[in-house]
Amino acid sequence: MAREGQVGGVNQPRRQSGIVSLLVREGAYATGPQVLSELRRVIASGAVPPGSPIPLDDVAAFFGVSLIPVREALKTLLGEGLLEHQPRLGYTVTDLSAAELDELYVVRGALEAAALDAAALQSTPVDHARASAIHAQLVRAVADGDAAGFQRASREFHEALLAPCRMPRLLHMLDIAWNLTEPVQTMMRVTEDEREEMRVDHQAMLDAFVARDAAGLREASSAHHERLTACISRLGDQG
Repeated sequence: MAREGQVGGVNQPRRQSGIVSLLVREGAYATGPQVLSELRRVIASGAVPPGSPIPLDDVAAFFGVSLIPVREALKTLLGEGLLEHQPRLGYTVTDLSAAELDELYVVRGALEAAALDAAALQSTPVDHARASAIHAQLVRAVADGDAAGFQRASREFHEALLAPCRMPRLLHMLDIAWNLTEPVQTMMRVTEDEREEMRVDHQAMLDAFVARDAAGLREASSAHHERLTACISRLGDQG
């Protein structure tokens, strides 16, 4: 049995507050790519509020590395738009304006639309089963009032529909755009009625996907995106 302070039998550094409290170090030693991947995972999870500082010394101490790989990781995340940097303030989680959030959802919608036809036509029964299983999680999240579960399942569902397109560069760009919007946790801020409406949208998308109906999937996805952008605009007006 792992003792307190261990995860999977590996000694874990003493945790700090903020982002460091959410990090996980799987092995005794961490590499630069592992530091980058874990920081990206935590920031994109939405668990770190926009504007939160990234303490370089604490992150380096947690992973047991020098400041060099941490700085390199933060520069990469800065380039991806997940972080901002200001003199004296250092690195902080990007705090999107309402206009920037609107723009990113337009980008996401355009990228998805570009891949939908190929994804539907190239999908296999394995792809259909995966999308159906994730959709079942989404349905349960709506029924249970689990906003966080809905947030996770919604992204996974869209990723499952798009994976068969076999366009790795497009999917990479979409992943970056999606990561940028995750800290806002949009699906956790909409109403229960809106989540139910989105569930209905997702069902229509799934039905078209399983039928390999590219035109139907494109139409259902467009309707869903319009609903989503309307919700984003409403939240921006409130914010």
